[in-house]
Amino acid sequence: MTPNWDDMRIFLAVAREESLSSAGRILKIDPATVGRRVARLESTLESTLFTKSQQGYVLTSAGQRLLEHGLHAEEAMRAAAGAVAGSTKSLSGQIRIGAPDGSANYLLPQVCAKISDANPDLDIQILALPRVINLSRREADMAVTVSAPTAGQLRVKKISDYKLHMVATDDYLQKYGPIQSVADLKGHRLIGYIPDMIFDRELDYLNDIGIDRVALASNSVSVQLRQVTLGTGVCVAHDFTLPFHPDLRKILTDQVSLTRSFYLVRHEGDQRNERLNRFADALTRGIREEVLRLEAEADA
Repeated sequence: MTPNWDDMRIFLAVAREESLSSAGRILKIDPATVGRRVARLESTLESTLFTKSQQGYVLTSAGQRLLEHGLHAEEAMRAAAGAVAGSTKSLSGQIRIGAPDGSANYLLPQVCAKISDANPDLDIQILALPRVINLSRREADMAVTVSAPTAGQLRVKKISDYKLHMVATDDYLQKYGPIQSVADLKGHRLIGYIPDMIFDRELDYLNDIGIDRVALASNSVSVQLRQVTLGTGVCVAHDFTLPFHPDLRKILTDQVSLTRSFYLVRHEGDQRNERLNRFADALTRGIREEVLRLEAEADA
């Protein structure tokens, strides 16, 4: 007997989450129903798909074989839905973007607002996490990253370069003295990421300029900039954040100037999804334009 797609959808959620409760939360159904649907699928296929362990629900060899086919079926369903939705003039439904803190706070709100204005039936969700977004578990439909992943079945497209510089407030510099060289930083309070929580080598800015101690640390760019705005120290900041913090000014611009890049990462299987393709194009164009606009404003 051929399993129905709804049971397969529940199977995929349990396979990804390894938990009935977590799968139920994502699917918005109670865990008992999830368990019954998995049992029904196992009965239909006459195979045990999961074993229960201390780690949760683990796929059996039969479950592993079904997973591959289930993922292909899911990609086909998403492509079909995208083709239908993409054939209309405006986009609709829900799209979730994963992004690191800096872009999620300072770029995506205004970029997504413009996309929303052009597509009033589209629901856009911004998932801001201080870690790599797990696309294989469908945490998001696509992700903005600061490095290009090399593993997994993913499509990667460079969006834009962006610049970073050291910043401080005038009040801080008047109180603690001018900073004329990188060596002078040793005598000042540095603000940056929590060292053991830096999830991408590209974010280890202070190490790149020879700083080995962070006096005030946070895994959030917004918190770091708030601390600098209060006049408590200096940090490396994205140039595109500076128009939002007019009290901050660049220092050591002739000695410390970093360049990083944003990438758009998507599921390889979504390449035929016209709806997501159109959204990705609008998102890429919007981020690129917003970085250029804000960096020019920061230099004005």
